[in-house]
Amino acid sequence: METYTTDDALTTMGFGKLQGLVLVYAGMGWVAEAMEVMLLSFVGPLIREEWKISAQDESLLSSVVFLGMLIGACGWGYVSDKYGRRTGLLLSTLFTTGMGFLSALSPNYLCLMALRFLVGVGLGGSHVYSSWFLEFVPAQNRGFWMIIFSFFWTIGTVLEASLAWIVVSTLTWRWLLALTAIPCFLLLPFFGITPESPRYLCAQNRISDATLVLERIAETNQATLPPGVLVYPRDGEVDHSTLTSEADHLLPLREKECTDDDVTSPKSGSAAALRSLLSRKLRRSTLLLWFVFYANSFAYYGLVLLTAQLSNANKSCASGLKYVKSETDASLYKDTFVTSLAEIPGLIASALLVEWFGRKATMWCLLFTCCGFLGPLVFYQSELWTTGLLFGARACAMGSYTVVCLYAPEVYPTSVRSTGVGIATAMGRVGGIICPLVAVGMLRSCHQMEAIIVFEVVLFLAAIACMLFPFETKGRAMN
Repeated sequence: METYTTDDALTTMGFGKLQGLVLVYAGMGWVAEAMEVMLLSFVGPLIREEWKISAQDESLLSSVVFLGMLIGACGWGYVSDKYGRRTGLLLSTLFTTGMGFLSALSPNYLCLMALRFLVGVGLGGSHVYSSWFLEFVPAQNRGFWMIIFSFFWTIGTVLEASLAWIVVSTLTWRWLLALTAIPCFLLLPFFGITPESPRYLCAQNRISDATLVLERIAETNQATLPPGVLVYPRDGEVDHSTLTSEADHLLPLREKECTDDDVTSPKSGSAAALRSLLSRKLRRSTLLLWFVFYANSFAYYGLVLLTAQLSNANKSCASGLKYVKSETDASLYKDTFVTSLAEIPGLIASALLVEWFGRKATMWCLLFTCCGFLGPLVFYQSELWTTGLLFGARACAMGSYTVVCLYAPEVYPTSVRSTGVGIATAMGRVGGIICPLVAVGMLRSCHQMEAIIVFEVVLFLAAIACMLFPFETKGRAMN
């Protein structure tokens, strides 16, 4: 009897209308997360001005969101693995939407901080959108569509900068919080038409349900399934020397090992995976990846906050005066809007360079270039120069972050790929927690030189770490 796998079916049917639907839905999830993250650079100064909180409290408001995202990433990942991708998406979206709207009604700073922490917990499930989408994409198209998917993040950052530019001048920060939660809310009415991942269904031994999903894809795309019946390949039946094994990095560890004879408990499985990540063969790659993810998140989210803080710091600190009031004029939102547009050339540059020069060279070149753009900001610059330098730095930071997200899955073998990338991503969230203390706290205290030097050191060390990666993955089959 002839058989076929989900990879065979997706390759035969190609990328069509149904994958386009999944792309738009998952992309809107990333738009919603990007808007909530960008919101941090606008809300902090407005809250500080209205409630007269300290610079440390203002930076803490951003840090608690990333702390929530760190916790949520683990929780929603477990939910999506155990109960399905759609269940994880629905619950995290409902949670994020509810907490987002409630935070707009916060009566005081402590309540706002608690609710924004819970928003962060909900946002921690956004990684499920990318995994869910990529599990529908044929292996031969995955690299291209991952770059396309990344553009939705940039759309979100530009939308939030535009929204803040319009709303804050006429309304209050509460309206900004409420309007920012709307994209997440708009996902809910369309949830009913979203399909479950056929890979997840196969891994759960729900072959008939997976077949129905694949038949729906074939009908929508006006394509045909391969002849035979659907099967789920077991470890011993997969040829990991082929390039199509790229798809495996999307499958949770439990999916690849769910039928092994020596299945262990989830606890011991996680311990075994961690031991493998820190084994002699992978230890160097693992530790370097942890730091590079941390540095990239620290730099990217820090640059988002720097855009809102540097102009104000220049105005108040250059004259020797202590920072006293947050500026909310149009120039702040114009600068943030312009620097948000920098992500577009950053994505294009990373897509081109990664194929010409490889992953390692692209990452360290972009990180060193980011250092170059930030260097002059050690000293006070004019508003035009500040905006231009931050534009270049953010383009490089976005490009580097995109490449490391492509590189990480290629480093690990299938058996520990999902665990390895997940832990590395969590390390990046730590960078998001710490960066507001530098980008906001130090600048508010008129320590611009020290703040920029911290960014320079982190980026420089990350570039060196990229040079020390043990191997290049360009053109290398994923084992």
